Amino acid sequence: MDGTVLVADDDRTIRTVLTQALTRGGCKVHATSSLLTLMRWVNEGKGDLVITDVIMPDGNGIELVPEIKSLRPELPVIVISAQNTIVTAIQATEADAYHYLPKPFDLPDLMKRVSRALADKSQPRVQASQVDELVAEDLPLVGRSPTMQSLYQVIARVMNTDLPILITGESGTGKSLIARTIHDLGDRRTMPFVSASGADFQNFEEPPSLVNRARNGTLLLDEVADLSLDAQTRIVSMLDDLKEDGPRVIATTQANLAAAMDKGGFDKGGFRQDLYYRLSGMTLKLPPLRDRIDDIMLLAQHFAQRAEQDGLPARQFDSHAVELLRAYSWPGNVRQLESTVRRLMLMGGEMQILRSDVKSVLDNQPEVAPKADADDGVSTSVAKHLRRYFDLHGGHLPPAGLYHRILREVELPLIEAALDATGGNQAKCAELLGINRNTLRKKITELDIRVARRRKLM
Repeated sequence: MDGTVLVADDDRTIRTVLTQALTRGGCKVHATSSLLTLMRWVNEGKGDLVITDVIMPDGNGIELVPEIKSLRPELPVIVISAQNTIVTAIQATEADAYHYLPKPFDLPDLMKRVSRALADKSQPRVQASQVDELVAEDLPLVGRSPTMQSLYQVIARVMNTDLPILITGESGTGKSLIARTIHDLGDRRTMPFVSASGADFQNFEEPPSLVNRARNGTLLLDEVADLSLDAQTRIVSMLDDLKEDGPRVIATTQANLAAAMDKGGFDKGGFRQDLYYRLSGMTLKLPPLRDRIDDIMLLAQHFAQRAEQDGLPARQFDSHAVELLRAYSWPGNVRQLESTVRRLMLMGGEMQILRSDVKSVLDNQPEVAPKADADDGVSTSVAKHLRRYFDLHGGHLPPAGLYHRILREVELPLIEAALDATGGNQAKCAELLGINRNTLRKKITELDIRVARRRKLM
């Protein structure tokens, strides 16, 4: 490497580490803890590259990037930050930063980016208008719940790495959109984004063709659980033959691949362990909408605004309609919510969307119970139920007596299932449950359970 790097960070240790590493790499380094000093150097024409932190004692490093680019358009800026959220990454991209890296960063990775920036200071960047469009259109980026914020942090950390990514989640959670977001905000944004499904691997020549089309961009393998064993074999070979300058691979699946391998695989012939380990360098699990209740209205308002932009009349949700939207389980997740909101906007009528409007739409969409993960135990399922129960009460506590209400909810199906398994034989049922027969009889009476034996009421 050859060039002068301007480093601005209020952490002395980071300044020291960067100065030593860059100097060993052949660069000259000017380091400071002040953005004011950094801008003085930029105005004086110093430096071939800037590395700046975001939160500094005298300002915000991201807010300084447009000023730097205005003064010296050819000067690349790498932003580093401990605020490793997708929002920070988007802000850095909007500001026309060359790269964004979350702390703690991998030093060899940063050095590689410095080398690229110094070698090519004219790389085209994504314009702010393009990023605005991305944020407006890509549904997974709408969400302020703790679950989504944690996901944003992971995305920000992995989007500029070369690790393969496996994105899991139920249908309608936005797996393909997250894959596209990672591509559009990452280093490979100017290269192709190629999506492939099982049908694309019927032709033996297709895997090499996909790699050639994707070049140094991103290759998305959509719903890999649906791949035949023959297609899986071809993909393993394809991944083994990938060159260093080949595409990054992202895969999506609704299924639990690890559990399927442990239990013998899927109906179409199973899933190869070697392919699973090649795809799961990093796994992102997208939460179902029922686990991010606080995002439901944020998403609903987002879809309503989009409908208005498409020419539909403006309508607002009243408080009772909101309650019903939050209480619904949304088996189709974000995609189902979008469809529901659009239908509500098309109904016209009153300016307000009433509970009766929501009910009429949801009544035509059977509330199918969501399929539990194969590795979910009883404790995990109960925990999910309780989280949702508390979320449905918003910022208020549920009515007193919760302990006994929850115990009753668990006891009732447990005893009914045990009675069914023992053919209504109470002695065998009590033995199976490990309780006294008199205790069982008491529970049957308290819970108003009808006991049938050999299809005859007792």
